[in-house]
Amino acid sequence: MAQQDTTAPEPREVAARLGRVGVWHGGIGRLSAAAEREFAAEVERLGYGALWFGEAQATKEAFAHAGLLLAATERLTVATGIANIWVRDATAMNAGAHTLAEAYDGRFLLGLGASHAPQVNGRGHTYAKPLAAMRSYLEAMDEATYEGPVATPPARVLAALGPKMVELAGERAAGVHSYFVTPEHTAGAREILGGTPLLAPEQAVLLETDPATARALIREHHLGFYLALPNYVNSLRRLGFDDDDFTGGGSDRLVDAIVAWGDVDAIRRRVREHHDAGADHVALQPIVADRGLGLDQLRELAPALLDQ
Repeated sequence: MAQQDTTAPEPREVAARLGRVGVWHGGIGRLSAAAEREFAAEVERLGYGALWFGEAQATKEAFAHAGLLLAATERLTVATGIANIWVRDATAMNAGAHTLAEAYDGRFLLGLGASHAPQVNGRGHTYAKPLAAMRSYLEAMDEATYEGPVATPPARVLAALGPKMVELAGERAAGVHSYFVTPEHTAGAREILGGTPLLAPEQAVLLETDPATARALIREHHLGFYLALPNYVNSLRRLGFDDDDFTGGGSDRLVDAIVAWGDVDAIRRRVREHHDAGADHVALQPIVADRGLGLDQLRELAPALLDQ
């Protein structure tokens, strides 16, 4: 068996590697490999510190996907946001993470999540209480053996919305990757985590200054999907939203809280709000119609945001 370093990177080391601003994209898994390579290379060229992607039921498998993106880049951190714990057992998850961490000099970050009942049950599994499922899964990962070479064990973060999952992330991972949240959620998560663990929220963005146009696009191409998932609705309730905010694709108040829209300065202010609330890293998700990539938005935002 190869000699292994069993000490994963410290959260502050992970934060430094990620940088202050990255990119989150849920649609690149539908692209050809060649198109994804071009996209990842452009994200790196623009200066973003990380590229996060989700694991959908009918797109690329998470570790194969991450390997494709890592091979196309030289400095960029590639992060799963998230890899679903119901898709593979803990031993396979551990082995996949170790493989990529060693092959790409620590540029891979494993984001783990318990997903949502429709996605899990749709795969033929039975969704269980996410906190208990995640706790058991992490224990199994920690007990798993891996006989391949290990330079530095991979860091891991947890998808966390509720306070108990945030607490678990601070205890059993490098920190939290939160999604579909507000700066107020970021502040609450930082209070639970304390000063050391990583906190990396996703922030949806849209460069559109007309309120009616922006809100209509956001409702159609972003909020509608997530408001059908109880975990997100419950998180929003904890933030003070109610049934009136969840109808019609989302109230103006909810749209404006979840998505930063407007000009570059408006989006820069929102990113700063997350940083001021305790975020180490903010992953920007460009909102676009018709499954576009949003590279035009990322190009326009980069000069203003990457100096924060």
